[in-house]
Amino acid sequence: MMLLDGNDHDAAGASRRVGPQRVILILANSGSISPSLIDALEREFPWIRVEQVDTIDTACAVFSYPVALILVDRALMRKAEAEASELLRMHPHALTAVIEPYDRVLVTSISDVIRSPLIRSVLPMDLRLDVWLSIVRLLLCGAEYLPPALIHEAKLRDQKAQAYSDNGTAKTANVNMASLTTRESQILGMVSHGLQNKLIAAECGLSEHTVKIHLHHIIRKLGVHNRTEAAARFRNLHDGSRAMNEN
Repeated sequence: MMLLDGNDHDAAGASRRVGPQRVILILANSGSISPSLIDALEREFPWIRVEQVDTIDTACAVFSYPVALILVDRALMRKAEAEASELLRMHPHALTAVIEPYDRVLVTSISDVIRSPLIRSVLPMDLRLDVWLSIVRLLLCGAEYLPPALIHEAKLRDQKAQAYSDNGTAKTANVNMASLTTRESQILGMVSHGLQNKLIAAECGLSEHTVKIHLHHIIRKLGVHNRTEAAARFRNLHDGSRAMNEN
């Protein structure tokens, strides 16, 4: 029986470790991924074998090793999503990313990723090679990646939606406030300054009962729950108008 010294053991162990153990499956039209990029992947990750296919049927085949990562060309994304259940059944441990040509001009949106039954990450192809390989390493570890430009776009869309919502709320509040009669606006102004019904009645020459009726109408027209909310609505609108006039 032949015995190996320590160095021989290390060399044999390294040989075993670097052999292919997982597959990166690239689903893309023929010629869209350069051979040099595939070589770079296999050099960076010796335990990976890269398989490139151009049809969904071929992607759903059994490969020599388990598929760890599926990279889908943007042009084939919809077809892949239509067969998501079969792809996930055949490759249950694979994370899937869509390939985008450019980092700053993205076709895929956050909504596409959220709604997708398959895609969890977006991988731009025009990054520096070392950065690109680092992102692939993250994906192979089970992490998800979205380009900063995509996140920035989502934030801008949320801000616009919030501004639109706030503007709509303000317009509704203004419309509701405009529906008040002159007397109701007068009484609401007094309420906003902390006056109680008895003092409002004396100031306006009304009975307390009449003031209560006016307050009931004010609360209903403004769509609020009580006099406190009505007074807050009045102050907010008037403070906002004052700020606009000052600017």
